[in-house]
Amino acid sequence: MEPQQPKNSVQKTVQNAPRQRDRERTQNDLKLALRRLQQTEEKISIKRVAEEAKVSPQLIHMRYPDLAEEVRQIIGKGTREQRNQKQALLQVEREKNRKLREQVESQFKEITQLASINEALRREILLLKGLAGENVRIGNFRGNNNRN
Repeated sequence: MEPQQPKNSVQKTVQNAPRQRDRERTQNDLKLALRRLQQTEEKISIKRVAEEAKVSPQLIHMRYPDLAEEVRQIIGKGTREQRNQKQALLQVEREKNRKLREQVESQFKEITQLASINEALRREILLLKGLAGENVRIGNFRGNNNRN
């Protein structure tokens, strides 16, 4: 006959045994821990959920990425949300950049036109100064090839 162990020692052995691996049970415990943290209005983080469920934060990151994403969304740092927000900001900045490039191009064209007009006006000023001065004679010089 085998020696019988008292019932108390069997219970103590079961209580001290490491937690058995059960994915569904762990996932349920994690969800319950998250709900408890939400109800107590404490600061929510993956680490706090892990502590509440008595598992490691790495386990949540590696084995339960959906739950990790749910926690990030609750605290406003969801990867999809952040990506979409950054994408929207990038689109706004690209549109601003496009408008500024168009403005630079139109101003460059305007500067070119003004420089051309300015040069034409300078030549006209020189001509008018010459006409107003005593150094210029006005006459018909084309048909005077007949010298007597």
